[in-house]
Amino acid sequence: MSGSASELAHRLGEHAEAVCREYLSNGHRSGNYWMVGDVRNTRGRSMHVRLKANAKCAAGKWVDEATSEFGDLLDVIRESCGLIEFRDVADEARRFLALPRPQPLVSDQTRRPAAARGSPDAARRLFAMSQPIAGTLAERYLAGRGILLSAHERALRFHPGCYYRDLVTGETQVLPALIAAVTSLDGQITGLQRTWLDPSGQGKAQLTDPRRSLGDLLGNGIWLGLDPGAPVPVMAAGEGSETMASLRMVMPPLPIAAATSANHLAGLILPPGCRRLYIAADADAAGRHGIERLSQRAGEAGILALVLRPQLGDFNDDLRHLGPAYLAARLSDQLVPEDARLFLPP
Repeated sequence: MSGSASELAHRLGEHAEAVCREYLSNGHRSGNYWMVGDVRNTRGRSMHVRLKANAKCAAGKWVDEATSEFGDLLDVIRESCGLIEFRDVADEARRFLALPRPQPLVSDQTRRPAAARGSPDAARRLFAMSQPIAGTLAERYLAGRGILLSAHERALRFHPGCYYRDLVTGETQVLPALIAAVTSLDGQITGLQRTWLDPSGQGKAQLTDPRRSLGDLLGNGIWLGLDPGAPVPVMAAGEGSETMASLRMVMPPLPIAAATSANHLAGLILPPGCRRLYIAADADAAGRHGIERLSQRAGEAGILALVLRPQLGDFNDDLRHLGPAYLAARLSDQLVPEDARLFLPP
């Protein structure tokens, strides 16, 4: 560890209990230790952080008995905040300690970072730091939207403490988040969509923009039910992840892609051999450009493009307010009969 990192870790160790109360808030003090579930601030007791130094161990050192992970308080800040790059971890540590940011050296200015902010590498690392959604707040959030997906949906994960920065004030928060992987057709993660959640379980977090994306999005999508390399003769695509997950609820065999925005929908790369494309529309006209452009591109590639229209504002509204049986019946009237028999339950 570099000198600056060692110095920051030492300074944090001098305030170990305050650091734990800030970044491991789901834990509690027990004697000379802070007890918590893990370094990502999960409830439990398997991880303990030393609060005062002794002859053998510095303050701030921690061990997770369940996983054999160990580290210092910089690791706690990185994992609990969902940070990727060390400079962001160091900035957060300095913010906590009320220290000024150092002036960059010439060599620092020219050094290429290991994972540039907002890059596909950063997206892959954050996804790897997340966990499956089963039993988490993310699963509860989706269930509240009427979406009950299989545990085999590898594109969706949960991070218990994802770093959020207000773009206007610069203030930061650590909040749970639903993490959705944006991938290419071969299954490579190129980006992410983060949906920050209210820790109380009451839907999205109360933020100006509770949903943000990072990485390379154009041409790629949040794919549900895609087996990389397998033929995809029929598929569905749309903007929003919850809209498309709602369609997957009633048509589980159908590969589905959420492009995250109208502009990205327009540029979605379609699988080779695709013959029919269903494009999910919302009731408003905001995404009309994306639908029209994708339909045009599909037609130029010899793909039949058909638009699916909801009864209410979007297909998640239909699922929640009208029910899956009604949604399936409405889709049955809009699908090619062959596809209705193949993808809709009997």
